[in-house]
Amino acid sequence: MPKHEFFVDMTCEGCSNAVARVLNKLGGVEFEIDLPNKKVCIDSEHNVDTLLETLKKTGKTVTYIGPK
Repeated sequence: MPKHEFFVDMTCEGCSNAVARVLNKLGGVEFEIDLPNKKVCIDSEHNVDTLLETLKKTGKTVTYIGPK
């Protein structure tokens, strides 16, 4: 599965929990959250647009960094 890296403006554990919650609802994803660096690495068959829209549901600023 392709890996994609995103910048998500997370400031606390609650933020990272929100990210985990929306990604788990999407299904078919494996992900790592790097809270200190505000990055989320997602291993998924979903396309980048779907992942971006899903992450934006958290209300955080989200930017696609690129493939990892």
